[in-house]
Amino acid sequence: MSSRTRDGGPKPEQVPDEQVALVHRDGHVLGGAPRSVVRRDNLLHSATAVLVRDGSGHIYVHRRSDSKDWAPAHWDAAAGGVIVVGEEPEESAVRELGEELGITGVPLRALVTHLYQDEGTRCFEHAFEAVWSGPVRHQPEEVAEGRWMTLGELAGMLADPSIAFVPDTRQLLGRLADAGIGDYGTLASPG
Repeated sequence: MSSRTRDGGPKPEQVPDEQVALVHRDGHVLGGAPRSVVRRDNLLHSATAVLVRDGSGHIYVHRRSDSKDWAPAHWDAAAGGVIVVGEEPEESAVRELGEELGITGVPLRALVTHLYQDEGTRCFEHAFEAVWSGPVRHQPEEVAEGRWMTLGELAGMLADPSIAFVPDTRQLLGRLADAGIGDYGTLASPG
């Protein structure tokens, strides 16, 4: 096997398939598997979600890029992703927030953990909140567009069946609303 392309140039380095932390239903890390295997076999893994609020209580909502390996082109109110083997949840959340939205150097507040499962993904998620009023810079491979919204506007988006919204974040927001955490209770469905 040659280490050169047909035109004689060197082959680009193969990017290793990152090792994602596999977990028990309680979040206890059991080991790891390549991301491609986690997605293919829908293995229970660890992930993070960071809700970004500004000083006025608005929440940052973004549409995921069409190339995402799960929930492409869906709207989301959380930056986040898989936790790699050996990474702590807060460390992963800080990394993902910087990668996806260009937000760095901001303290995170732990909110809740929750288990999300469907036919496409199963994850034990560590949720955080950050307060940020600076610029947001999207990573084009991850985020197509975004904007600040009031919780009322987000509630309207969540209630509209024609809008594709990331299901694990939808569940997270419902859990925060049901538990009366912060002002997320305003997202609760009436009766």
